[in-house]
Amino acid sequence: MGYHEISLKMPTDYKDYDLKEALQKELKKENLKIDSNIIKDAQFQFQILNKSLDARKKSDIHWLIKVGVNLEDKESNDNSSKDPTDSTLLNIEYKKRDKKALVVGSGPAGFFAAYVLQMSGFNTTIIERGSEVNRREESIKEFEATGKFNPITNYAFGEGGAGTFSDGKLTSRSKHISKERQFIVTSYVNAGAPKEILYMAHPHLGSDNLKEIVKNLRRDFINIGGTILFETMLRDLTIKNGKVVEVLVSSLENSSFYEINADEVVVATGHSAFETYRMLIKNGVKFRAKNFAIGSRVEHPQELINVAQWGVKSLAGVKAAEYRLTSKADGSLPVYTFCMCPGGVIVPSTAYEKSNIVNGMSRYIRDGNYANAACVASLNPEMVISDSKEFSANKILDWLESLEQKFYNYSNGYAAPFCSIKSFINQKLEPKEFSKNISSSYPLGLKLAPLWELLPNQIAVAIGEGLKDFSRKIRGFETGLIMGLESKTSAPVTAVREKNYCCTAFDNLYITGEGSGHSGGIISSASDGIRAALSIIAKHN
Repeated sequence: MGYHEISLKMPTDYKDYDLKEALQKELKKENLKIDSNIIKDAQFQFQILNKSLDARKKSDIHWLIKVGVNLEDKESNDNSSKDPTDSTLLNIEYKKRDKKALVVGSGPAGFFAAYVLQMSGFNTTIIERGSEVNRREESIKEFEATGKFNPITNYAFGEGGAGTFSDGKLTSRSKHISKERQFIVTSYVNAGAPKEILYMAHPHLGSDNLKEIVKNLRRDFINIGGTILFETMLRDLTIKNGKVVEVLVSSLENSSFYEINADEVVVATGHSAFETYRMLIKNGVKFRAKNFAIGSRVEHPQELINVAQWGVKSLAGVKAAEYRLTSKADGSLPVYTFCMCPGGVIVPSTAYEKSNIVNGMSRYIRDGNYANAACVASLNPEMVISDSKEFSANKILDWLESLEQKFYNYSNGYAAPFCSIKSFINQKLEPKEFSKNISSSYPLGLKLAPLWELLPNQIAVAIGEGLKDFSRKIRGFETGLIMGLESKTSAPVTAVREKNYCCTAFDNLYITGEGSGHSGGIISSASDGIRAALSIIAKHN
């Protein structure tokens, strides 16, 4: 008897009983020496280990599913039981400590760093410059309805970080983080995420689920003794002999300033907090300018993508078709699509007033009328700061900030500069093409623009060539729209830090997550935060 792993090919619209029947047939084929009634009556426990869509042939699109079957346990498979999320997953040993940890930022890196530290016995406080998620959602709705921007809480800042209002993808190319990944996804499941994220090849949470998940994670953190302060911003550090001795913060609600003392300080503010970068640099924290990617968002009717990928407008059992495209473009700069949101919307994700950038978001069910994705090209600081041999972190921050303001100035607000993909490729606007009303998911309006002129020339040329390539790969791709500035694919700078995640030349200051320049996306950022926390724990054991 024992444990067996079985691989199955299942139709896209299969039901649970179909899966059980398929398992029964495969078990019979193996001619196992067990009680036949166990197989006949499906008296065995099974668990899906991996599930991926095979769409290589439009005439035969199906799920590939690997299932683990336990033939020794005759109890029914209970999908309602809670998965373990305890310290054993990361070998965390709780110790009663008199040490205080301060974590700046409540995104994936900040939250999971704080969560692990609190589980190990630290007295841990999170400060978050934005609001708790319900208030944040209200602010975003008002912004999209009126165009009135809230600098305190928006798409960039607030509970859960920028990722709360996104597609919530949980894929990552980072290697050697299997334990951290297991801890993260299990924590999400216990906080209300669908169990399928434990086994899907391309799992995602959806912004609707994330809003509930981050609230439940906050509850779990507080229940084990943690503290979280919203609308509280890091302002400055007092440093003596390479050690942070005091942290100056302000309450954004009443503009009061006060100091917090902590034995360990973890900064996980994400890649949008430019004033935090500048404050850290002023205090001697070393950053380097690095390569990153910028571009715009492309958008198509979801049915167009479905037909191109599947051959049909819809496919039972599958939410919406996806794509991941890469191109060598003009041979100098790689161009690729990033953060593709099937059935999603394009959102005004600016972190600051009088800057204009876009991002993508989708709900778990991915049932919107449009598909969107970032279309970006890699950028080297040398390309845009040609007047200096030293491409400092401050200079690239200034340059990127001015580019985001350039897009705002063009629209004189938050409408997204746009054109058709065809016009971008030809670098020529065709007024007749835009004489009719343009349909888009973007909530704050569009403004016709020679978008290629707003982007750096080398970036625009490369993206134009990439769009030609993508139009050959996906039928009808050139009929879509391209809009806005996508400038937050990754941080433009990298923190110089040691193997223990501590900032070089400091004893108790850690920078982690997307803002560190060492990670990107939910899983890799959360893992980076966890590893920083584990390093701190080891230091005090």
